[in-house]
Amino acid sequence: MMALILGSFGIGTGEFAIMGVLQDVATGINTPVTQAGNLISAYALGVVIGTPLSILFVARFPRKTQLLLLMAFAVLGNVATTFSPEYTSLLASRFAAGLPHGAYFGVASLVAANLFPPSQRGKAVGWIMLGITSATLVGNPMCTFIGQAAGWREVFGIISLIEVIAAVLIAVFLTRNEEEPASSPIKEFGALLNRQVWFTLAVGAIGFGGVFAVVGYVAPALTSAASMSPTLLPYVLLVFGLGMTAGNYVGGRSADKNLTATIMLALGWGLFTMLLYTKLMTNPYGAFLGIFLIGTNMALVAPLQVRLMDVAGNAQTLAASLNHSALNLANAIGPWLVGIAIDMKYGWESTGYIGAVLSAVGAAIFLVSLHSEKTMDSAYAR
Repeated sequence: MMALILGSFGIGTGEFAIMGVLQDVATGINTPVTQAGNLISAYALGVVIGTPLSILFVARFPRKTQLLLLMAFAVLGNVATTFSPEYTSLLASRFAAGLPHGAYFGVASLVAANLFPPSQRGKAVGWIMLGITSATLVGNPMCTFIGQAAGWREVFGIISLIEVIAAVLIAVFLTRNEEEPASSPIKEFGALLNRQVWFTLAVGAIGFGGVFAVVGYVAPALTSAASMSPTLLPYVLLVFGLGMTAGNYVGGRSADKNLTATIMLALGWGLFTMLLYTKLMTNPYGAFLGIFLIGTNMALVAPLQVRLMDVAGNAQTLAASLNHSALNLANAIGPWLVGIAIDMKYGWESTGYIGAVLSAVGAAIFLVSLHSEKTMDSAYAR
């Protein structure tokens, strides 16, 4: 299990590290920081496109081999980032590094679930998601410090090393499960014909978009609305990471007790915390509490992962992996809507209001999903 968590930590850190050293990267390749910001989008695009492509490539192999191949792709992408000499090659390397992201988390979640009793799948998936939360809590600050002290290229060299160590541990300690179901690209892509898979992905892409709507603009919002000193922003992100860790812990364990109720409550909690954030963000002290509560919305992610595993039938690998493509769409939708609101002069409080709307829409989609599922069950019963 620790090998799987280290792998998720390495890949998660590889995603977030660029944010802390973006200015250094821009200076290093003589590119405006606004243009360098496209490196973040390139990784997210790699996740969205790379997930189905990666599954198409690895589906025929046992899951242990899948993990090793996906980790190898991640290492190559980050090594390429380390040695990219200019903007275009760096953009390509960040896109390449994102390709195995979603597939790794999907496969790792399935492997982890098989290591626990069926009644503890949520807990198992929560352990894998711990890699993401620890990346925000430890990995990103660590990389920012290293980038300032040694240089941004060294950051991605260290990330590559972490991923290599994780791959070695997976190869040595993870035993192959002889009872795992055989798969194939055709069987996996059958998930795309399942409406419940699409409903669940839509819940993540929209319902979790509020978190990114807030966090994507947290620096200008708090320095403007709360008159917060920029020197406090690293601590704000630290508190956000603590909130994510707490939310992940609660969400994973609650999913094992009642999956449907956990997802609905998590979406309702998102609506509540987003609205509360609009009131708390107007002073520095309240902002710390508000951003912690926003982080706790990580409670939605592991339950959605488990639901995808439930509704996908024999196409679990692709379905579970697409969860992270959906979350990267959320990363695009939330900040995009906030950008429109800010341009229309609605103020920084609009980050929370937009987040609340996205949580409400996500809840509505989930209710439609449950109704559709119930209707189909009734039809089969006849």
